[in-house]
Amino acid sequence: MNAITPSTARSLSHVTDWVFDLDNTLYPRTCNLFAQIDVRITHYVMEIAQLDFDAARALQKGYYRDHGTTLNGLMLKHKVDPDHFLDTVHAIDYAPVAPHPELVAAIRGLPGRKFILTNGDVGHARAVLTRLGGADLFEHIHDIRAMTYVPKPHKSAYDGILALHAIDPTRAVMFDDLEKNLTVPHDIGMSTVQVVADEAFVHDQVEAWELGRSSGPHVHHITDNLAHFLANLP
Repeated sequence: MNAITPSTARSLSHVTDWVFDLDNTLYPRTCNLFAQIDVRITHYVMEIAQLDFDAARALQKGYYRDHGTTLNGLMLKHKVDPDHFLDTVHAIDYAPVAPHPELVAAIRGLPGRKFILTNGDVGHARAVLTRLGGADLFEHIHDIRAMTYVPKPHKSAYDGILALHAIDPTRAVMFDDLEKNLTVPHDIGMSTVQVVADEAFVHDQVEAWELGRSSGPHVHHITDNLAHFLANLP
């Protein structure tokens, strides 16, 4: 499967601004890069909350689900230092991200400006883009610090990048692996694309809700092959 066309599908021929999530969107979830971060987050929660692994894992995922990121939950509930958290959990091996010249070429060929909107940080995004071979692809990386640590799916996370770059949402599209992160873009007039893993993908570090696909009105297109989708735009 390269793409599913929901009943909400619409042409992207009008788009002039292309906004991409980073993790599990610009690289495939199957490379398990985020699994490294995920485990480091669990150990961070273990230390902060003085919990065993399973209890920390449950708390971590609860914060992620309810507050957009585990970091946001930890800041609200435990007053953690966000810079210490981000530096700790992103100390990973980026080798699993393979160069992807087809994706880089497809993004480079898009008409208009390209942005990243990520709940991660700029350093992490640059490391991923360097591995992909597209360090120079994007006009701007709008990260969790630029969001003042209020992440997607909160509306302010989107408002910030739109205002900073004078992006007209009716001429923009948002790509994200989590369908919940496409609700606000849809509501403000952006087109939306959910980038999903192959249906056979399973992993101990991934909750079922993270892999969910939606045919709701806020998801206009679904694809499990972003490079192919971008090279064959609707």
